[in-house]
Amino acid sequence: MGKPNGFIEHQRTLPLDRDPLERLKDWNEIHQQLNEEDLRKQASRCMDCGTPFCHTGLILNGMISGCPNHNLIPEVNDLVYRGLWKEAATRLLKINNFPEFTCRVCPALCEGACTAGLATEPVTTRNIECAVIEKAYGNGWMAPRPPARRTGKKVAVIGSGPSGLACADQLNKVGHWITVFERADRIGGLLMYGIPNMKLEKWVIQRRVNLMKSEGVDFITGMEVGSDYPVDKFFKDYDAIVLCTGSTVPRDLPVEGRDLKGIYFALQFLGANTRSLLDSNLSDGKFISAAGKDVIVIGGGDTGTDCVGTALRHKCSSVNQLEIMPRLPVERSGDNPWPQFPTVYKMEYGQEEAAALYGDDPRRYCITTKRFAGDENGRVKEVHTAAVEWHKDDQGRFIPREIPGSDKIWPAQLVLLAMGFTGPESSVLDQLGVEKDELTNAKAEYGSFATNIKGVFAAGDMRRGQSLVVWAINEGRGAARECDRYLMGSTSLV
Repeated sequence: MGKPNGFIEHQRTLPLDRDPLERLKDWNEIHQQLNEEDLRKQASRCMDCGTPFCHTGLILNGMISGCPNHNLIPEVNDLVYRGLWKEAATRLLKINNFPEFTCRVCPALCEGACTAGLATEPVTTRNIECAVIEKAYGNGWMAPRPPARRTGKKVAVIGSGPSGLACADQLNKVGHWITVFERADRIGGLLMYGIPNMKLEKWVIQRRVNLMKSEGVDFITGMEVGSDYPVDKFFKDYDAIVLCTGSTVPRDLPVEGRDLKGIYFALQFLGANTRSLLDSNLSDGKFISAAGKDVIVIGGGDTGTDCVGTALRHKCSSVNQLEIMPRLPVERSGDNPWPQFPTVYKMEYGQEEAAALYGDDPRRYCITTKRFAGDENGRVKEVHTAAVEWHKDDQGRFIPREIPGSDKIWPAQLVLLAMGFTGPESSVLDQLGVEKDELTNAKAEYGSFATNIKGVFAAGDMRRGQSLVVWAINEGRGAARECDRYLMGSTSLV
């Protein structure tokens, strides 16, 4: 596992991201890479810890610890340290279908559980993963490998996000004929239209889709299942169906003035921007522009950060990000011990860019939105808020309580709601007759992924609820394994 004393000899070192003020001028990826010598030094920091938690994917007291995909992290780091890059790529791809995605968008759950982090700082696993997979592509090691034989079984995968792509990739490897249905005009789902270019450039997705096509996977875009393609036709044309349509119903904010013009869900804003960027480099005007506007982003997660970064690139007049929760601590709190993922305060790329431009983190904590006010044309012009404090109710639950006299009015000509998602759209589930759980997700047990309808499986956010890309890949792989077992009686997939 790397060099036994590497974590003592070498400090954790990451490449500097591109300068915030410079990267605001374009839509290119913000991250850079270390040279090979420095990468090998960083890999050497993976200590011989005996019982590594980085790849466990355990749930400890309700919180994740380590990688849900169980990536073979110590082995990959050791191979990189020894300069065996091709072997490292082979080990990396054994468990993770798409390291080129996770290394760019995953919050690095593995690093939060790294044992070296107890003594010094965690190993730069995500950065090493990115170097390995990019070297694999650059050296031609990612050549098409279609299955040696076909089973004759046909599977429809509905949805081309990370869970759908992982499921399709796995099922294709064991020889089934796979068709992926996507209602958008491009493959990728959340990866394509939910995550902006500066975090995940779209050629990265297309590169992988092209590889999967060359291995025999069929992709159909612009196909709305249930209307363009009747669901009963699936049972005639396919031996099994895997539902991977994601959690796409956004959480709304039903307050006074919600129907004013200029208030959008985050993915309306982000998706239209990416589509216009890819179609015309934003010259077609078919996007929601933040140029010259005071922008309010409501919601403090990754999607909110993406809205901030996108609005800044439009050259907005100002941007503020309102969060009802309090600011996280700088260091782990007592109820968030290692090896749980550390829930601590950090500046993401959008906040870094806003701070570089305006001098401050744009996030405002413990703020609740009370109403929106509009102008004479029915367009939003103000957001009315109040500060809250959190206290325990009679059942011991923390709830927000408004602070009297804390009302504030924020100028806003564009409001973006980035408060997460409540569940999948119900149309396909209802037409197929798939049962739902109490949260309206497709009802299918983790591990079996089977719905109440024979031959129909569900995976990803539409089964587990809104989650991470790495969890979606894990679920897609699991659903593929169980689908293969259903079709063949046994499976070699893991």
